Amino acid sequence: MSSTMRAFVLTGPRECSVQEVPVPRPAAGEVVVDVERAGVCGTDVEFFTGEMAYLHQGHAAYPMRLGHEWAGTVSAVGDGVDPAWLGRRVMGDTMLGDRTCRRCRRGHQHTCENRQEVGIRGGRAGALAERLAVPAWSLHALPGGVDAVLGALVEPGGNALRAARATGTGGGDRALVLGPGTIGLLTALFLRAAGTEVHVMGVDDGAFARSLGFAHVWTRETLPDLPFDAVVDATGAPGSPALAVDLVEPAGRVVYIGLSGRPSELDTRALVLKDVTAVGVLSASPGLADTIAAYASGAVDPRPLVAATVGLEQAGAVLAGERTGGAGPKVHVDPRR
Repeated sequence: MSSTMRAFVLTGPRECSVQEVPVPRPAAGEVVVDVERAGVCGTDVEFFTGEMAYLHQGHAAYPMRLGHEWAGTVSAVGDGVDPAWLGRRVMGDTMLGDRTCRRCRRGHQHTCENRQEVGIRGGRAGALAERLAVPAWSLHALPGGVDAVLGALVEPGGNALRAARATGTGGGDRALVLGPGTIGLLTALFLRAAGTEVHVMGVDDGAFARSLGFAHVWTRETLPDLPFDAVVDATGAPGSPALAVDLVEPAGRVVYIGLSGRPSELDTRALVLKDVTAVGVLSASPGLADTIAAYASGAVDPRPLVAATVGLEQAGAVLAGERTGGAGPKVHVDPRR
């Protein structure tokens, strides 16, 4: 086996290349995964442009290797790892807490102050590479019906599942999702699977959302005057948090999973006077296992969201905004290409 592998390396804002780097060796408690698919998301784009807050807060620095939505097959295990992992198709948690602090001990390792984030924070190399080293405890095995394409959609799906559940809606309820991107549409799919009447609002005619079977697709101008029991903000628009509160029914819920590039303004008096519950969703971590189960059962099918699959050499163009393939919002990278 070669001692080097190909990896996509970001060396500065809009500066990137595919390089030969050392093959990772599993440390004690770690595994090495042969990556089969890795998704490109908005966080990766922010690192590419240099806008990502972690770069300015000291949590991340160039050069770095992106990629936190991934699936692959375990090819090596370190000391103390069950060899039964070898040959298993897996995906893994992005958030790697220190497992010793109070937050980790209370089951909130995704909020650990000292956490690493795969391909994002703390120097933990990501999955835009032929191989990836991660702690064995962060793995989730993928059942036979969940291939690499679905596996690489588990991480964004876990975020969306948590957002959908945070609405507290189900049969007889109506929810509005702001922002029909990957997370917004995944949230809509999970809401629909729970029996909620789903409405989606974006900035265009919503043809792709309609192709997924959503009949109630609107723009701000066409949105009907309906009572929404919950509103999910899955946009990056700084005005959307306040809009969500304006649109939700009194005693309803607003769920915030989108992040804008600058601070949002929200009058908390509106929350109080409408008796609204507001929930923020940071991470997929608590929702990964149930997302895998939903994909395996067919309750949610996110495959149409993937517009194209490209090789490592095309990753830079994707991050720069070049589009190829279908109409879906997600692009996958196959590092083996």
